Amino acid sequence: MKLKKKIQAIVFALFMTTFVNAQNKPASPAAVATGKINGANISINYSSPSVKGRVIWGELVPFNKIWRAGANAATTFESDKDLIIEGSKLPAGKYSFFVIPNEKECVLIFNKVAKMSGTNNYNEKEDQLRVTVKQQLADSSSESLVYTIKENSIVLSWEKWNIPFSVK
Repeated sequence: MKLKKKIQAIVFALFMTTFVNAQNKPASPAAVATGKINGANISINYSSPSVKGRVIWGELVPFNKIWRAGANAATTFESDKDLIIEGSKLPAGKYSFFVIPNEKECVLIFNKVAKMSGTNNYNEKEDQLRVTVKQQLADSSSESLVYTIKENSIVLSWEKWNIPFSVK
């Protein structure tokens, strides 16, 4: 009988540990995308929010307003070599990365102040590079925001949009 009670206590403790850990999972977990393009090591650090049945583009992420390109703190973009982004030079370094979306295109911003909590202390005068790209409707919806580093491009995917930009 004592063994049975010990087993029940252990099972209960394991259940409670699992339950408590599930409750502590962040709504927008930290994520990192890494890869190489033309010999440059690229790293994108962001928090990955989920759609959760919401309309993202134009509602949760308003059109024509700067967005931190993730959740929680501003997304950071880092490269150990100079890059050409959509035909314009981005010097090697670490940047905060922002997007200004609208119905037809998105402005991508690489800002020299790499560590920001969001957009509150954003200063346009610190922008290293701004480029404009056209988003694409995705073939399928992406529940969580994700960055993908490909051979010659990077793609931000979330909900029904892909926002690709060329990188050389």
